[in-house]
Amino acid sequence: MIEVKDLCYSYDKSDKQTDRALNNINLTIYDNEWLAILGHNGSGKSTLSKLLVGLLEGPIKGTISYDGILLNEENIKQIRQKVGIVFQNPDNQFVGVNVKYDVAFGLENRNTPRPLMHELVEKWTKEVGMYDYLDREPNTLSGGQKQRVAIAGILALNCDVIILDEATSMLDPEGVIDITNLIVTLKNTYHKTIITITHDLDIAKLADRVIVLKEGSIIGEGKPDEIFKQRELLQSSNLDMPFRLRFYTEVLNDPILSKNKRLEEALWQYHFMK
Repeated sequence: MIEVKDLCYSYDKSDKQTDRALNNINLTIYDNEWLAILGHNGSGKSTLSKLLVGLLEGPIKGTISYDGILLNEENIKQIRQKVGIVFQNPDNQFVGVNVKYDVAFGLENRNTPRPLMHELVEKWTKEVGMYDYLDREPNTLSGGQKQRVAIAGILALNCDVIILDEATSMLDPEGVIDITNLIVTLKNTYHKTIITITHDLDIAKLADRVIVLKEGSIIGEGKPDEIFKQRELLQSSNLDMPFRLRFYTEVLNDPILSKNKRLEEALWQYHFMK
């Protein structure tokens, strides 16, 4: 379980509330939960994701803890064994000359015995569908394939928590579908805790819970359908209802179409299709 308490952060280390990128964030993320963090550009969602893995200097105020262990300089190595992050731009993630060496990179840093390293690279590249690409160079892969390689590297390290920071925003529709399906597998089959930082409500709709950030503060929290019905809240954050829910809502508000109960039921089922 991850606990964020009274978290405040400013890039210029100012303690003025108006200068803060994050302001008094209180949040609990449960084991095997898929949490989607939504917000417009500059809302603080990427700042929060980087703080969760200790990639920024410590906060002005507040704490982050993993299973009761505080995230600080003393415990950062221990925490990073629990959590991995996949960033927005897949081209910035490759550190190896090919898929095999990229997935093995973190294992080498941990001095993993070579036979076990080969076993883990094989296992997780197969799981993410990249085993046939082990000798491929980064520039020959699609964006979605690069994201899969990054995820394989995190899984090889046995991280319990996977953060995807806008990891689908630069992918084509097929790549988005592939990564979304992989997220579902990681949560349901491997019981990973998933945190997706996104502005894509169609992806967030699949999560267990959603929080909405605006100007560094949480302005909404709940199940996706509870949040997505609050149109004013979403629009205030430059977000909008997913197409399926918007379509359903407009039918309900139409004086003629709303009388067709079979249509209403069919649209509601369509809205909940995964």
